[in-house]
Amino acid sequence: MSLPPQLLHTIENLKFQAKDAFWALSSCICQQSAKIKINGRTFKIVKVLGEGGFSFVYLAQDEHSGRQFALKKIRCPGGNEDVRQAMREVEAYRRFKHPNIIRILDSAVVQDPSGDGQVVYLFLPLFKRGNLQDAINANSINGTHFPEREMVRLFKGTCEAVRAMHDYRAPIASRSDIRPSRENQSSSSGGRAEQPRSNIHVDNGHSDDEEDEMFPHPEGDSEGGYSYHGPAKGRSDSVPLVSKRGPEEGEAIFDGDEELARIQESGLHNGTTGGQTELVPYAHRDLKPGNVMIADDGRPILMDFGSAIKARIKIENRSQALLQQDIAAEQSTMAYRAPELFDVKTGVTIDEQVDIWSLGCLLFALAYSHSPFENIQTTEQGGSIAMAVMNGQYKHPGSQYSQGLRDLIDSMLKVNPQERPDIHQVLEMTGKLLQRLG
Repeated sequence: MSLPPQLLHTIENLKFQAKDAFWALSSCICQQSAKIKINGRTFKIVKVLGEGGFSFVYLAQDEHSGRQFALKKIRCPGGNEDVRQAMREVEAYRRFKHPNIIRILDSAVVQDPSGDGQVVYLFLPLFKRGNLQDAINANSINGTHFPEREMVRLFKGTCEAVRAMHDYRAPIASRSDIRPSRENQSSSSGGRAEQPRSNIHVDNGHSDDEEDEMFPHPEGDSEGGYSYHGPAKGRSDSVPLVSKRGPEEGEAIFDGDEELARIQESGLHNGTTGGQTELVPYAHRDLKPGNVMIADDGRPILMDFGSAIKARIKIENRSQALLQQDIAAEQSTMAYRAPELFDVKTGVTIDEQVDIWSLGCLLFALAYSHSPFENIQTTEQGGSIAMAVMNGQYKHPGSQYSQGLRDLIDSMLKVNPQERPDIHQVLEMTGKLLQRLG
């Protein structure tokens, strides 16, 4: 008897999670640290920083230099399509250039030594202060709360990152070369998303000294991580790591991403080239406190772009509606997911307003330590988060925060997306609230 695809996916997911957890904890079991080799360099896995789905984030240390950074590992057991999906996240990191958006340091595609397909590694800054969810958890444990002005400041920086996505401008000339991605293949108005091609092999052409320049250096920067001291000669600092030798165990290979390399080299990924551009809004689709890091200087830094897609998707039939529901269920955290993504209707256009709802949930969570729809009824009494979201059922707990903050939250948590403010209006209201708070 064959198992349903969703159950098979869950079983595979659990298998990979167990394997990664064992690997990460091998230092405790075997009295030695787990290690991984990429492009001839050895990295020690210090500990697990986070996990979700087919991905783990580790605190990694370069054995040669002692540099530490966050290493995101994405398993791709499904072959090239999974690799392409992972590389879309890499591309998203590089597309949006903003002080409140995380910058990717490098990336690599390697053959999984266990034989389970390939693995994509993302090298990211290490944020020692953690994320907003860590701060919320600390408040809950210590019985403390954010000062209102500090909370609104963090929220405003997060909104500025979201504005960079909602206001993204793409060169018009690039659209004819773009192939559709899974999330937009059913959309006639959402445009077509970038997708890397496969089977291209690239020669790095750099020495060991130049490779040192490609990896992050130990000096901390304002993002709480580490800094590049400039790209290797003749290369863009955004070109992924590849090996000029045949793939061996743990060795980096390059099995895709020609389109990404083309976009990077031409500068089209940040929409800053000369010539005509058009507004192509992107939605993050998984805005929540755990995806907003806190930099050393206190800035909020938006991260985790695995769910980001072109925002405007026209739903013309039931098949397209169910596809979008499935994508949202897989990629958007339930307690922060917009109601229109729970029960997608036909004849509508889903757009960037899904992020506005999530921002309302995020600000509520900063104020009250949980999302509006994670309450006693939904978490302890068997209630449905989905039903609470779709009906807009939530209440403000009694607190010391201003009516202005409550009004800002309420403006975003409108079940009808057309009644929500856009990101510019949210920032305007947030700025006025900050002024009133002094």
